[in-house]
Amino acid sequence: MPPWILKADKLCKHFFLHELRRQIPSTFEIDLELQPGQLLAVSGPSGVGKSSLLKCIWRTYLPASGHLWLREADGTVTDLAAASEQHMLTLRRTELGYVTQFLRCLPRKSALDVVAQPLIETGSPAEEARERAAQLLRRLNVPGHLWGVPPATFSGGEQQRINLARGLIRPVRLLLLDEPTASLDPSSRDCAISLLRDLKEANIAMLAIFHDPALVAALADGEVRVEPPPPVPEDSGMLGRPQGQAT
Repeated sequence: MPPWILKADKLCKHFFLHELRRQIPSTFEIDLELQPGQLLAVSGPSGVGKSSLLKCIWRTYLPASGHLWLREADGTVTDLAAASEQHMLTLRRTELGYVTQFLRCLPRKSALDVVAQPLIETGSPAEEARERAAQLLRRLNVPGHLWGVPPATFSGGEQQRINLARGLIRPVRLLLLDEPTASLDPSSRDCAISLLRDLKEANIAMLAIFHDPALVAALADGEVRVEPPPPVPEDSGMLGRPQGQAT
């Protein structure tokens, strides 16, 4: 078995509401170990912190406690819970990818350029990036007449395909997926499943939130179960150091 690429040990995240002087628990004591080429499905009831787990790895959120280790391409093991912001920016460019639930992009940029942008930002020539973007858009059955149109005018399913193509265009070692197929029709979902299988065969590790059990059965090599955290006593509102968002 190859060495793990991502490992979590008792990872926790909570939020602190200063106005109410209350601590709100979220992701609680997550343990996981993810190998290259493996896809682990993040499961659990709504509201227990599944998306927060992905955001802690991406470091949009700062974990409250525990450890979160990434084994980088050169073998260096970095604790993402303690890494500097500069180091995280580098990892986002070179090691990590993230497909969020919703597409966020400049309103007047064409769909083709929205998908190509992450590759251009890493130094690829614009024409090569657009050709790779076109390949992904074809693979996800996005009609050619939409490629030159801003995605803000698209349906929810069309926007999600643009978002998925944009998130997959850049070569990474660890890919985070937050409900990447939730708005897709069955045909488009099958295209996405085929694409994700190809990424697994290319030895890319993935951590994914899927609400469809059929997707878990089709793609997952295992599950990471996120359970509700224990309730916080009424008199412990100021316990724990405040934790919020990181840049």
